[in-house]
Amino acid sequence: MRRSVRRWAASLLPLCWLAAGGLAGAATVPDMLGRPVSLPDRPLRVVSLAPSLTEIVYAVGRGDWLVGVTEFCDFPPAARSKPKVGGVATPSLEQIVALRPDLVLTTAEGNSRDLLAYLTRLRVPVFALMPASLGGVVESIAAVGRALAAEAAAREAIGRLQGGMAAVQDRVRGRARPRVLYLVWADPLIAAGPATYIHDLLALAGGENIVRERTVPYPRLNWEEVIGRRPEVILVAEHRDESKRVSAVEGPAQPVWQAWQAVPAVRTGRVLAVPSNTILRPGPRIAEGLTLLARAIHPEAWSGGGAP
Repeated sequence: MRRSVRRWAASLLPLCWLAAGGLAGAATVPDMLGRPVSLPDRPLRVVSLAPSLTEIVYAVGRGDWLVGVTEFCDFPPAARSKPKVGGVATPSLEQIVALRPDLVLTTAEGNSRDLLAYLTRLRVPVFALMPASLGGVVESIAAVGRALAAEAAAREAIGRLQGGMAAVQDRVRGRARPRVLYLVWADPLIAAGPATYIHDLLALAGGENIVRERTVPYPRLNWEEVIGRRPEVILVAEHRDESKRVSAVEGPAQPVWQAWQAVPAVRTGRVLAVPSNTILRPGPRIAEGLTLLARAIHPEAWSGGGAP
């Protein structure tokens, strides 16, 4: 972070110490890094630094506590009208502090550790979530429920999530498991590996992830690796906001894929663009993302129509 920002943060430190002092009736709740976070016993001023966290806050019924979100927080629609603090990777420290938050919700992997260190120095309570696995996604909802005194609503949200996932599992149970490659990004090729909740979703959706690297959650691949692993289905995250359904990869990328006929998924036309918001946001809508993955991997399971 720039030296000028460090100087600015240091100048605020005495003021923030005074503002944070004397939290009468404070409760201590551990975050997902195991750090104890002290929270006042009253409605909180909450800043969310990721779209998934914003969705969780609304899912547990505390949307009215949000005083700041990132520019990418667009669901539910009410989140769009909240004050913005910048992007997920580059939020503004100045804007966050100016909102006088009682709590800043962060992701341990998505947000800058430097930013978190500065907020901690300024005595701004930071509550970190770490949804590395599907179990971690569920625990994230429960943890936010504990932090925001909304445990009952969190349990209900988790129940809906688990019910949706169970319905998808019923659809694909007993079917063959094709080899699947899920690309978070297509140029360069960045895939979801076993150390991610997306790997868990692919298994629940009836697929077998071809990525085996466990040291890096989202490894870069080259074409030789893709050809060697022979994926039968390639799913490409569609980042356009207007995208709503699974479709064949189109536009400039299509000729590139067609050039790799040695890959089974390319040869059979199973290179598909999948809407990413409900998949790449590890929150309460993840069952919707699972449904999209399962429909792409096993379209025959939905050939008769119907839900989910």
